[in-house]
Amino acid sequence: MIYKGAEALHANVANVNALNVFPVPDGDTGTNMNMTLTSGVEELKKKTSPHIGKSAEALSKGLLMGARGNSGVILSQLFRGFAKAVQDAEDIDVHKFAAALQQGVDTAYKAVVKPVEGTILTVAREAAKHAVASVRRSSDIGELMKEVLAKAKEALARTPEQLPVLKQVGVVDAGGQGLVLIYEGFAAALSGDMPVTSLMAEPGAAAALPGHGTAEPRSAQAHLATEDIEFGYCTEFMIRLEPGKTPGLAFDELSFRGEMEKFGDSVLVVSDDDLVKVHLHAEHPGEVLTLAQRFGELVKIKIDNMREQHTHILEEGAAPATSHHAAPAAQPAREEAPAAKPEASGKPAKPYGFVAVAAGDGVAAILSSLGADVVLSGGQTMNPSTEDIVSAIKRVHAETVFVLPNNSNIVLAAQQARDLLDRNVIVIPTKTIPQGMAALFAFQAGATAERNTSMMEVAIARVHSGQVTYAVRDSQIDGMDIRAGDYLGIHNSKIVASTPELLATCRQLLDSMMADGGEVVTVLTGADAAEPVTSQLAALIEETYPDAELEVHAGGQPLYYYLFSVE
Repeated sequence: MIYKGAEALHANVANVNALNVFPVPDGDTGTNMNMTLTSGVEELKKKTSPHIGKSAEALSKGLLMGARGNSGVILSQLFRGFAKAVQDAEDIDVHKFAAALQQGVDTAYKAVVKPVEGTILTVAREAAKHAVASVRRSSDIGELMKEVLAKAKEALARTPEQLPVLKQVGVVDAGGQGLVLIYEGFAAALSGDMPVTSLMAEPGAAAALPGHGTAEPRSAQAHLATEDIEFGYCTEFMIRLEPGKTPGLAFDELSFRGEMEKFGDSVLVVSDDDLVKVHLHAEHPGEVLTLAQRFGELVKIKIDNMREQHTHILEEGAAPATSHHAAPAAQPAREEAPAAKPEASGKPAKPYGFVAVAAGDGVAAILSSLGADVVLSGGQTMNPSTEDIVSAIKRVHAETVFVLPNNSNIVLAAQQARDLLDRNVIVIPTKTIPQGMAALFAFQAGATAERNTSMMEVAIARVHSGQVTYAVRDSQIDGMDIRAGDYLGIHNSKIVASTPELLATCRQLLDSMMADGGEVVTVLTGADAAEPVTSQLAALIEETYPDAELEVHAGGQPLYYYLFSVE
């Protein structure tokens, strides 16, 4: 059933991406949901069991650690609640199935601070509510799932009436569509209408939007010297636990994690009754394996020389620039660009540390210079997973770690990462790079964590953020006619300009951002920003706003020609 649902979603990733409300080239709801579900499927494959509860637990664990973006986090929470409801069940009937769907919805709603109707949450809620009401009429789970699917489709069709922006653009909710596709796979598998086959992509695969080829990853590591990599081997393995293998030694997850942390960083240990999944960056992987082998048989061993990989990345260099509207390459979210080496475990922790998310070498370098300890490569084009953020936080040897998501689609994953860790982690809900920069500027080393949180939240509320990208399809938003190929100017989260001329779009955007005045205008140039155009833009700003201080920096961000900050 799960495999069939994953197959249905995977086959339609590009279609779900295309439902993104804004007609920009980074609509990635389908990609995020696909990568999240793929993570769950891979974990389920490793821990296949005829026991429904155990299988659901494995799936939930994989989804939780692989969750990307808001849609991925919500999807993981739907299955987390489902897994809790059936954890002790070897098999389930229609009543238990319907109750589990409802518990999944309850769990997902609790995970979202301000639930919005007309989204994946609404589709899941209406489908689960119908399931609970329908169990009296059917004792067959396959038939019940067909009814659940029908109700989910009805709820999806109503999303434009609940969320005005969807009606304005003429689309249904992308996350809701992704869930309907998963339910379609469930219904097909349970009814026996189609054989269950797995056509899953390799983990991490992502589909391109229609009309745009899949972009080759661009390196975010150019500002990191190979010799600065402290722990050189990415080490992954699993332990098939064998109780009693070493007399007097029993496996304890907390103690084992502590042992692993002595060997390196980016440590992740996830265990169940008989299997332990381990990931870490170590300098002496042989010693790690020797220690782990005391607890059982080692399987799925994978060791990569990260220094060699990094050297290869630097030798390859940046991808050549493409045509006028070609989408700049996406950056892999799983790579962490350390702005500073983590403190050695033997040294006392510093009071505060920062993890920030950014796409673009220049942006990462700026955040680093402002005090970010770890810059996690990612953003709109590739949202980091919960596991990525957990690993990044673990790199920071500080009593309190502030996390700056710098993207509205990453805030939930950051909050989920915080909840998985037994340490003081504070997520500042930055939704743009300018907000992240403003938060770092507002930080005061001598203030309390509570005071710093307050000052940073005030700072991000004051900054105006602007972005310039291009439209991937014709659309109409807030009375504005948008044509595919037009340049788009986005002020905070609202499209305020759409023209076929880049400079004209920038000017309209800046007029909106400067309507209430501004003392400092900061421009971050993207990977596809041409120097002559940037020079003209700088001259335009100095002429139009002579009283404002202008700063221009190379950001290197993909998909967005320019990012603007006005304070």
